[in-house]
Amino acid sequence: MKDLASIFKVSRRTIERWFERWFDGWAEIGVDSLGIAEGRGAKTLLKDYSKEVSEQLELHNRNLKNVLIYFEEQHNIIICKKTLQNFLKVTGL
Repeated sequence: MKDLASIFKVSRRTIERWFERWFDGWAEIGVDSLGIAEGRGAKTLLKDYSKEVSEQLELHNRNLKNVLIYFEEQHNIIICKKTLQNFLKVTGL
């Protein structure tokens, strides 16, 4: 498993899960069962605030620092500038 993990550049635990899936019906599903499931990873704290982020960007002439301060003071949401930039990129704002 250690060798497979280094070949595929994943953790040993991922290889274990792949084998568990294989025993649970990989033969029926095939290679597609080995992919990483959607919905994994950290969820954005600003998901429900898209409209408010847009309004704050307009109000502060796209100054991200002021937008970060606003969300910390008004909603107690503390995020870094890079997280806000990624949110803007993903949402198209």
